[in-house]
Amino acid sequence: MLKIELVPDLNHCIETVAKQKYAEVVRQLLSSGAGDEKLCERAKLLRSFLETADFKKLREESERYLVGGRRVKFVVYLKAGAAMYEMRVH
Repeated sequence: MLKIELVPDLNHCIETVAKQKYAEVVRQLLSSGAGDEKLCERAKLLRSFLETADFKKLREESERYLVGGRRVKFVVYLKAGAAMYEMRVH
């Protein structure tokens, strides 16, 4: 199962990190050609996450830990065709 880790911090919220990762994957796809299935799947997953996630809720959940000095990581994956996530606090 494809999983993508996104790590926000106090300077970059989860939405910004997801947009940056999506742009990075799209650039890689454009330079390598559209035949790279793994990159295509990563782009689809990130696009789905960006289109469906409640970023206000995700920011609220993660920022309270970040302000407290904890590290937060979101693991994004597909389940039944929908983008899902797990938030892990370290």
